[in-house]
Amino acid sequence: MEFEPVIGLEVHVQLRTSSKMFCSCASDYQTAEPNTRVCPVCLALPGALPVINRRAVEFAIMTGLALNCRVARITKFDRKNYAYPDLMKGYQISQYDVPICEDGWIELPPADAQAQAHRVRIKRVHMEEDVARLMHVGGAEGYTLMDINRAGVPLIEVVSEPDLESPAQAEAYITQLQSTIRYLGVSTANMEEGSFRCDANVSLRPRGTRGLGTKVEVKNMNRVRAVGRALEYEIERQTQVLSKGGRIEQETRGWVDDREVTVSQRSKEEAHDYRYFPEPDLPPLEIDPAWVEGLTASLPELAPARRSRLMSDYGLSEYDAALITAVRSTADYFEAVVGARPAGAEAAAFAKEAANWINGEFARLAAARNGEGPAVTPENMASLVAMFQARTISNAAAKQVLAEMFQTGKGAAAIVEEKGLKKVTDVGSLEPAVDQAIAANPGAVDDYLKGKETAVRFLVGQVMRASKGRADPVRAAELISEKLNARKS
Repeated sequence: MEFEPVIGLEVHVQLRTSSKMFCSCASDYQTAEPNTRVCPVCLALPGALPVINRRAVEFAIMTGLALNCRVARITKFDRKNYAYPDLMKGYQISQYDVPICEDGWIELPPADAQAQAHRVRIKRVHMEEDVARLMHVGGAEGYTLMDINRAGVPLIEVVSEPDLESPAQAEAYITQLQSTIRYLGVSTANMEEGSFRCDANVSLRPRGTRGLGTKVEVKNMNRVRAVGRALEYEIERQTQVLSKGGRIEQETRGWVDDREVTVSQRSKEEAHDYRYFPEPDLPPLEIDPAWVEGLTASLPELAPARRSRLMSDYGLSEYDAALITAVRSTADYFEAVVGARPAGAEAAAFAKEAANWINGEFARLAAARNGEGPAVTPENMASLVAMFQARTISNAAAKQVLAEMFQTGKGAAAIVEEKGLKKVTDVGSLEPAVDQAIAANPGAVDDYLKGKETAVRFLVGQVMRASKGRADPVRAAELISEKLNARKS
């Protein structure tokens, strides 16, 4: 019997607010000394009362809107009761039956030209607070420390319906959700630092049927590819169990990245195990439709729409547009560069050239720079692109100029002038190097005279070397051909 996977994802997103979800403590727990971002509310001291962070609610609504969700008119908070060492209260303030956003969707682009777009339904987006951090020291014989700084940091949980059919689709979903969150600016959505955490629910069913098998939850995946690998392993594990006539246990399993296996952690809880009840210290939250309308109007253009527009407006390929729009700051920079193009430069051709440089050499240098040193302004980048497009400088010279721009912050024209990198095009300046190349390479000359026209390329290379890359290769080739053709006659 063949089986097919059914996958749903639960993604926790730390919101990028300056304070915590229910108190005024700063939320910068990652850079703070342990246990220095705490107050009676974080510590769950008797008599401490929570207050809702308005900005966190705004971020939750914005996320729901970007995911095509329906925003609740009235929502409420609930107590989710469970006893973990990192939860001082013995319960978490979350949302149960009346989440702030419901019934949305994400459209995944086709995997290839033959495939169709795949819609993944979003069941809900709800708000809650994060827990403290446990730090295990010394292995099994060691001890555990607790840093309370993270307790109370605002979270949203984005829960999909079980609409994903493969690990590859799960990776695409996570990547697109991560991009959406970052475009909104509501979170860094960094999996490695824990601000974007994914749990996967996976089950198998006989291929072609519509029922659902027993689901297993998989945790502890801190990279997009780790999610895919964990699902691949779990699908294979469940397939082997079912093929041998065994039963899948409903449980929570953890992904062990260095071993690339999942291991059992505990039996999976059901909703009733948490004994949800309405949070008595927080009243229901009534959301003004005018507030939602204002947030809707403030939403940025998201990556899929921006990708389509750049393809339409500038004729970019789907590949280039996808690279440009993967990160909002890169897309913003690209459009600023295009907006700064010099007068007379044709928009579409300039945009394509700018995309080539931003996706290529610029991206490489920016990654190596890692935020250090001067930034290359859009105006300076536009100047470099225009000079290269006009063939005022060679490809090698343009790369040299860009590297210098990253180091000094100077403009392209100034660097070209200082370094003497402008292409040499006039005959008087090129002729000595051309004559030298012809004289020093009689073999190549003889090949050309015998009809091997590709020999010109070798001679052009010698001219480029002699001129340290400054010679215009097109003009050099013309001049070499003229001189050698004269010998034929």
